[in-house]
Amino acid sequence: MAIGERIRFFRNLRGMTQRYLGMLLGFPERSSDVRVAQYESGTRTPKQNVIEELAYHLQVAPEALNVPDIDHNLGLMHTLFALEDLKGLTIDKIDGEVVLKVDKSDLNRYISMHSLLDPWQEQAAKLQSGEITKEEYDKWRYNYPAYAGLPWVKTIPEIR
Repeated sequence: MAIGERIRFFRNLRGMTQRYLGMLLGFPERSSDVRVAQYESGTRTPKQNVIEELAYHLQVAPEALNVPDIDHNLGLMHTLFALEDLKGLTIDKIDGEVVLKVDKSDLNRYISMHSLLDPWQEQAAKLQSGEITKEEYDKWRYNYPAYAGLPWVKTIPEIR
């Protein structure tokens, strides 16, 4: 999710207007909402010092606003938190094992996520049972969604 979407999400979560947040950031009252709207729409990208100021006023870590770097554990965790907010991904324990699952309270979101995750789970199960090789599994993953059997997917060139 882009930084602008994250700013909007947290601003709304805190019940702030664009004007109020802009004024907290020190922008003049008459243009404060315009600047925040530009950040949220992606027409402007806030510099690191502004991201830190936004994070302070929105009461979040700067990493929660930035598009996370999932190569590092902190970025990965904030990506998972964003998926919880946007897609209903939740964490639980089943039989003593930590699992990620999709919240069923929003049925439309659940169905949408299930249609994306189910093909992945099917392929992972085939790999685990020995029905397909790691190479075949990787080919499926790296060419997703071409082989996922999703009705709305156009065929894309295969990545070798």
